[in-house]
Amino acid sequence: MAWSQDEERLLLQIERHLIDEDPRLVARLESFNERVQRKEHGRRRRDAKKGKRSSRRPRRSTIVIMVSWVLIATLIATLLILVLRHEAAALPL
Repeated sequence: MAWSQDEERLLLQIERHLIDEDPRLVARLESFNERVQRKEHGRRRRDAKKGKRSSRRPRRSTIVIMVSWVLIATLIATLLILVLRHEAAALPL
């Protein structure tokens, strides 16, 4: 949202007044802003590293799901083999 010229002028007057009246407050705010910027920069680097890491290897939940599907497929195949052998043995030749 854009500020109107009157609002910008008023904000600048408030800022100048605060700078003149309380230089300690200005120093504290600048220190706070620097800490926030460092924290944001660290968070962005960490997120970038996570993005790279996740593209190289799958998540744990993905691995669990894949193993579950392999086990289910193995069980179904085993049951089908047993049923077909049983039916083949039961058929007279």
